[in-house]
Amino acid sequence: MSAAVLLKDIFGFDAFRPGQQEIVEAVIAGENTLAIMPTGGGKSLCFQLPALAREGVTVVISPLIALMRDQVRALQAAGVEAGALTSGNTEEETEAVWRGLEAGTLRLLYMAPERLASGGTMQMLRRVGVTMIAVDEAHCVSQWGHDFRPDYLRIGELRRMLDVPLAAFTATADAETRAEIVQKLFDGVEPSTFLRGFDRPNIHLAFEVKDGPRAQILNFAAARKGQSGIVYCGTRAKTETLGKALNDAGHSACYYHGGMEAEDRRIVERRFQQEDGLIVCATVAFGMGIDKPDIRWVAHADLPKSIESYYQEIGRAGRDGAPAETLTLFGPDDIRYRRQQVDEGLAPPERRAADHGRLNALLGLAEALHCRRVNLLTYFGEDPQPCGNCDLCDKPADIFDGTTAVRMALSAALRTEEWFGSGHLIDILMGAKTEKIAQRGHDSLPTYGVGKEYDKRQWQAIFRQMMGRDLMRPDPERHGALRMTEGARPILRGEATIDLRRDSIKAAKGTGPKIRQMVSEEDAPLLSALKAKRRFFAEQLGGPAYIVFNDKTLIEMAEKRPMNLDEMARIGGVGAKKLESYGAPFLEVISGAVEDVHPVRRKLAMRGNGEVYDRLLAAQAELARGEDGAGKPMSMGAATLAKIATLHNPDMAGLTRLMGDKHTERFGAAFLNILTDR
Repeated sequence: MSAAVLLKDIFGFDAFRPGQQEIVEAVIAGENTLAIMPTGGGKSLCFQLPALAREGVTVVISPLIALMRDQVRALQAAGVEAGALTSGNTEEETEAVWRGLEAGTLRLLYMAPERLASGGTMQMLRRVGVTMIAVDEAHCVSQWGHDFRPDYLRIGELRRMLDVPLAAFTATADAETRAEIVQKLFDGVEPSTFLRGFDRPNIHLAFEVKDGPRAQILNFAAARKGQSGIVYCGTRAKTETLGKALNDAGHSACYYHGGMEAEDRRIVERRFQQEDGLIVCATVAFGMGIDKPDIRWVAHADLPKSIESYYQEIGRAGRDGAPAETLTLFGPDDIRYRRQQVDEGLAPPERRAADHGRLNALLGLAEALHCRRVNLLTYFGEDPQPCGNCDLCDKPADIFDGTTAVRMALSAALRTEEWFGSGHLIDILMGAKTEKIAQRGHDSLPTYGVGKEYDKRQWQAIFRQMMGRDLMRPDPERHGALRMTEGARPILRGEATIDLRRDSIKAAKGTGPKIRQMVSEEDAPLLSALKAKRRFFAEQLGGPAYIVFNDKTLIEMAEKRPMNLDEMARIGGVGAKKLESYGAPFLEVISGAVEDVHPVRRKLAMRGNGEVYDRLLAAQAELARGEDGAGKPMSMGAATLAKIATLHNPDMAGLTRLMGDKHTERFGAAFLNILTDR
């Protein structure tokens, strides 16, 4: 079957997403492939579809059991023979996988990298006829990455032993990690590499300075009540307190972190997949295993560790392509904490310098003066235009020339020999009469009292922006005292100027992403009814709701309101198997009772030939006894009519081959008219 037919019949899509087709064609052709695609960019289809187009079994190495189980369920729901060998399997599930392998019917076999540690696994994969290896989250091979999995290093050995093509997928873009993937998985031989654009235009980007962060998160969630969301927190304790606060405010919320029992974590994962509108407050432990397409928002209660982490975490939202929103809170304490993490880590100096660079890029995004998306995508090597879908495009920043203020701050730090944090430096600049200033004689410094034009909050914003622009850094050896960087020297010497945002914390109040409804007010009740029907089927399956249909598909149903199976087949995400399983009950929700439909007719609906079949059936009924109505009754079966409906370049000779002479004599002319008039 061709890639286009598989895409429509199995996955229910009329067209590939941008960039997918080239990758799919390379993988089908058996090329070693590395695809760097944004989170939510449709990576899994790029190895699932080729696995069905090629002969034999494709083994998929994936790092998380929850993710594997969800993908296997989704494939099985679409009529594909897939299975996983994981520690979470029941005996029956494992037996079914072995039966499928022995019978040669299993097409995709998922397993965790740890299984490769067993020599028996390697031999088994050779015996069952594996013809391709797919590696999800390939950046886990990087020994310096935060997701490093030692057993990923065995995949290169597996590729050499089986001598089959390997397709590797990741959303991590930096050149260093890419080079490691090529070295470890492909023995340094450059594979066919695809670097997809990193823009996720449906995600609204926004940052806010912390000002009562709990209230900021609660207000953000309140404006999106009933929508699924994730709140990422910097500590385990905060996940629990924020989860309680959201529950107390009337939301359906729970928490998730690495210190919980494994079973409790599984319960949260299961709830999040199956329940509409659940909010999870989580550490980054909750992330890579979540393949829920209809997460409508992601909030960060604390600043992420790097720009790559930020990109991956916000990428959990809006994977169905429908509008999604993000909010990231940050403050001076976040910056200080993240710097400290880097400085106190065990990495060698060159790695620490690279990690500071990644954090700088994120802080630059947080303190951006203009379009955030331009700032973000420029980091990933793209050349974008302003997006119109971030807080700074909604409401441009109020910018002022901050050169004088920055020089004052740098001067205060230098004159106190860079031994103090921002609090004491602000007191000096504002001319405060504190015991600390009096004891050290800092009231006699030339910078004492020179900054009275700004209040304390404004000075906090200036120092925060200076740290964000990497002009000053906390020194761990001086207990967090601020020290000037080389980047600040040109400003201090009068060789450069700097713009800042007039970003006192007062000005940050009340700002935030635009609130969007998923559908119009008119379509909202139908969408709710469709979600209820979806929930019913999901509970029967014991799986995530999106395995039935994702939000984007339900939204399209609510807006287009298909009235029959032909129209339902044209809804994005409705493949042949799903039309058969769920078409009629969802049509009942939209339009009332639905007549029973022959399976052959249902298949034609998927191919766009359903209406032609109906016209042929009507013509056959009219001519069943001939034009005069006195002849011997004649008719053909549904399968023959289906073949006629799908005839390319129809002519009388082709009809005769399918129907025989007698049937052609009676029906040929009428059928040919219908086929040439479609």
